[in-house]
Amino acid sequence: MNAPVTTELPVVVIGAGPAGLAAAAHLVDQGIEPLVLEAGPTAGAAVREWAHVRLFSTWGEVVDPAAEKLLAPTGWTRPDQATYPSGGDWADLYLQPLADVLGDRVRLGARVTGVSRAGRDRIVDADREQQPFVVHVARADGREERVFARAVIDASGTWTTPSPAGGSGLAALGEKAAADRITYRVPDLKDPFVRARYAGKRTAVIGSGASAFTALAYLADLAKSHDGAGTKGVWILRRGISDSTFGGGEADQLPARGALGLAAKAAVDAGHADAVTGFRTEAIERDADGRLVLVGEDGRRLDAVDEVIVLTGFRPDLSFLSELRLGLDERLQAPLALAPLIDPNQHSCGTVYPHGHRELSHPEQGVYLVGMKSYGRAPTFLAMTGYEQVRSVAAAIAGDLDAADRVELTLPETGVCGGAGLFDAPDAAEADGGTCCAPAPQLVQLGTPAAATAAAEQAPAGGCCGA
Repeated sequence: MNAPVTTELPVVVIGAGPAGLAAAAHLVDQGIEPLVLEAGPTAGAAVREWAHVRLFSTWGEVVDPAAEKLLAPTGWTRPDQATYPSGGDWADLYLQPLADVLGDRVRLGARVTGVSRAGRDRIVDADREQQPFVVHVARADGREERVFARAVIDASGTWTTPSPAGGSGLAALGEKAAADRITYRVPDLKDPFVRARYAGKRTAVIGSGASAFTALAYLADLAKSHDGAGTKGVWILRRGISDSTFGGGEADQLPARGALGLAAKAAVDAGHADAVTGFRTEAIERDADGRLVLVGEDGRRLDAVDEVIVLTGFRPDLSFLSELRLGLDERLQAPLALAPLIDPNQHSCGTVYPHGHRELSHPEQGVYLVGMKSYGRAPTFLAMTGYEQVRSVAAAIAGDLDAADRVELTLPETGVCGGAGLFDAPDAAEADGGTCCAPAPQLVQLGTPAAATAAAEQAPAGGCCGA
């Protein structure tokens, strides 16, 4: 079969999440036909899995301008831009209406299993750039098909590939065997079944970002409730505690994000959670009662817990892109030109340089990783970053390089991303001048300023980055 002429083909967008649907809207705005392939049964399927979590960005920051333009003729209006949507709100009130407007351009239940050049594996050079992309798709009913594309925008995110508990980046010994007591998501404690799982139990929370803050705050709320007596959190940190551990606080330009960190701090200070610092999990064992014992790389064994919530970040699934020539940083698995700008060893979110199609390009011309997936393993991606990325990429695909290079983005200051210095070292001093008060693994209790307590009481219910 002869491959079709590339210019007559659509641009395939992988994923009908916030970045993917925004990419489709920008392509439509450029007069280019998109085809969005979504593995889930609905638009925003991944977002719906954390529907109970509230974003720390407002409605004014999570609606893409091109998408809003596309929605306007339907009578759609943006919710109060000063309020904070939950994941469910974002999916129901924005992502689904946007997918509805795009109509047949969005295919649900269509999982991408491979992307290549038509008739060319990654080894072949001859006429490579003249060949269209071929995308293999597995449908929910078991059928397989292939789709040809002039370009591919991978906005599939990282939600389906969470990082493990093990401090080495591999699953801890025994982690898979203990799967019945481990979750890699912030639990929905409003669900009666889930609530019963954690009520009155001792739960370890492994991680140091916004998701860990959210889980700690949720467990503290459960502990204070009429049915949560005895609920206790054990917060496991691979590094020590410094001024930046709990985020930007009142100085954060995203106030809800700052308040979220203060809520986690309040949970520790009130005794609803203990913090264990400098602990890198090597093994997870069961005791005689079936409870889980976390063992550190230094041989230290923690008291048994009933449940473990692993919130150590996410990583990109690159398996279906193996026939493409990608240029990825060896550490972050992000595009080579982008990686130095987002390296958590050097940058916080507020110091990321505005970027677009040039930083997102690869040796394989016409393929782009955007949204959370573009950051590889780097943490804390913001929706507004993804929207600017896809605006630039769509303009580049359309051949309007002036517009594509006109990248403008101002990100809020943050204390959530790790800052400069030795990002994950237990005894490292942070760039903001803070020092680690507990370089060796130990249990610590923290004092709470009155301002922190007040801010924590005003925090939204969650803190996903929304990308």
